[in-house]
Amino acid sequence: MLANCAHVGHKVAGCLIFLCFCHISLTAGSSGTGLQSQDDMHSIHNNQLDLREIVFVIQSQSNSFHVRQAERRRADLLQQARSLTEKSPVVLLLHSLSDNEGDWSILPLLPYLSYSFGKNSSWIVFLEEETNVKMITLLQVLAKFDKSKEWFLGKPLHDEESTIIHHYAFAENPSVFKYPDFAAAWALSIPLVARLAKKVRDEPLKSDFTIDLKHEVALYIWDNGKGPHLTAVPELCTEPEDSPQARHCATTVSKEPPLCGEPVNKEDIFVAVKTCRKFHSERVPVIKRTWEKDALFLEYYSDHADPSIPTINLGVPNTERGHCGKTFAILQRFLSGDVPNTQWLLVVDDDTLISLPRLQVLLSCYNPSEPVCLGERYGYGLSQGGYSYITGGGGMVFSREAVARLLNSGCKCYSNDAPDDMVLGMCLNALGLPVTHSPLFHQARPEDYAPDFLAHQVPISFHKHWNIDPVAVFNKWFKDDLSADDLKTSIKTEL
Repeated sequence: MLANCAHVGHKVAGCLIFLCFCHISLTAGSSGTGLQSQDDMHSIHNNQLDLREIVFVIQSQSNSFHVRQAERRRADLLQQARSLTEKSPVVLLLHSLSDNEGDWSILPLLPYLSYSFGKNSSWIVFLEEETNVKMITLLQVLAKFDKSKEWFLGKPLHDEESTIIHHYAFAENPSVFKYPDFAAAWALSIPLVARLAKKVRDEPLKSDFTIDLKHEVALYIWDNGKGPHLTAVPELCTEPEDSPQARHCATTVSKEPPLCGEPVNKEDIFVAVKTCRKFHSERVPVIKRTWEKDALFLEYYSDHADPSIPTINLGVPNTERGHCGKTFAILQRFLSGDVPNTQWLLVVDDDTLISLPRLQVLLSCYNPSEPVCLGERYGYGLSQGGYSYITGGGGMVFSREAVARLLNSGCKCYSNDAPDDMVLGMCLNALGLPVTHSPLFHQARPEDYAPDFLAHQVPISFHKHWNIDPVAVFNKWFKDDLSADDLKTSIKTEL
């Protein structure tokens, strides 16, 4: 945890730290290169909020692609700021603030933010790498709120039914609790940051697991009714930036994905499906009816060799939970001469529904020569120096380099039924290799997510066949995918 604030955050550029403590009013005028309308400038000059009172935190990741994305977002924010005033706000990249693995979970970061920026700032604004910001409108929005009070601002999401990913919270009326859509940006006033920072320092976090960060942050702030609810801000939006509906918005999302080159070829991806004998007739047929046709190289791994599928017995007995032994056997087989030599390994469960064409588009943004470990990121014990891991049900993607480093490290299962995704997370943490998060992978069913959250995604995967028709779910969410080439120009995503 970022408890010793006197020296935490040593990676932040000294000029940014300095800027935070230099109070320059927007009323001083503008010498930036951008051109503003007279109405805009009149609004700025009459705005009681100083641009320098805002600290932007881009929720960045250390993978090279995501670093480039975050740096572009920072450059855009600073360019807009220069067109408004001679001085710039502080813009931080979350992944670079310290060596603490748990920073992405936000709460361990609050003591540092409070210590470093609490005296001269009024707002901490969090945004994702793909969140577009219209600085003038955001200033106008924040100026509506009394900065001396506690505020938690965002675009509200709510559950339509109680869900396992939120531990069935508010089961009697799931829609009553609101939590922020991170893609629209969200903001905390400094008085709230200061109180939360003290709470983080003084009280251990109640949950060891970080599963859905936006919901868990909102729960922590709400604090069983003792803290503020999320205040809905209509100007914080996830509309496409060129949409007519976005005219009033302070934030939008990009309509098109980053241009990363051609989609990865089918022959560059090896797909490993984990199954067992009791699901050969129940789950495997669903894969064959839906997404198997999009894989060039695919093998089913089971505790029983069934030539009719076919399945391969890796010599690891089936376990009721965990499956660590099976997963590590798959990693070893991937590096052997028994399977085609591909750049990428995808490991999925037999009840995972996935779009391989969309995955091909996504992987074009990543360098397979780097140790890439990609999927939906969860955390364990992050406030006490824990680790991140890719939750297995949504699909785990590894570059060949990542698999080689994992196995060469000597990392192994402590038992065959150990949780494979968590053991892999411990191994990656020990090696100093990052887990890269994409919100397009989903550990649960579509029903388990807020509709407004999925509305601005083109998802890559969902998981579980419980109480659904999995073929119907696949047809609704994935069937229109004709090829990776078609998707390259049409997919709308959050990477």
